[in-house]
Amino acid sequence: MATLLRPALSLMVLLTAITGVIYPLTVTGIAQLAFPDQANGSLVRDADGSVRGSQLIAQAFTGEQWFHSRPSAGAYATVSSAASNLAPSNPALAARVKDSAAEWAVPEQGPVPLAMLTTSASGLDPHLPPEAIRYQLPRVAAARGLPVQTVEHLLQAHIEQPWVGPPVVNVLNLNRALAQLTP
Repeated sequence: MATLLRPALSLMVLLTAITGVIYPLTVTGIAQLAFPDQANGSLVRDADGSVRGSQLIAQAFTGEQWFHSRPSAGAYATVSSAASNLAPSNPALAARVKDSAAEWAVPEQGPVPLAMLTTSASGLDPHLPPEAIRYQLPRVAAARGLPVQTVEHLLQAHIEQPWVGPPVVNVLNLNRALAQLTP
């Protein structure tokens, strides 16, 4: 029995050291050297250096002067990040979408983009399609006293094209740039 147990325990200890200690430390070290900003959470800091959030997590913006993120099933709290898991046949989902559509509707602008009515799978997706941002553009420009063309140029500068999928706009980054504009 000892001849079988000793090699098995030795192998378990060796593999645990490799996969549980050496490999994670190596990958973390490489990430810190090659991509320090991303490895530390893509943090956003204010002028004082205080952490204000992460570029990877949606934030709640209120007020007419800001572009708003898509709805969050977890109220933008990272602890409860998740989708609502409401089925398309669920009356609660239909009621929430109907209420959101009524809240966001802008006369003479057509229907509210679907991305502004539905939550993402994580509930914290910081991106919206450019069309959803354009829908909000007249409201934001008017609230800030800026020409629509100025805000449109800012939007164009913040459109990202991922390797896979359609173009997106990071709402937090766009709002940070918007805060730098003055009428």
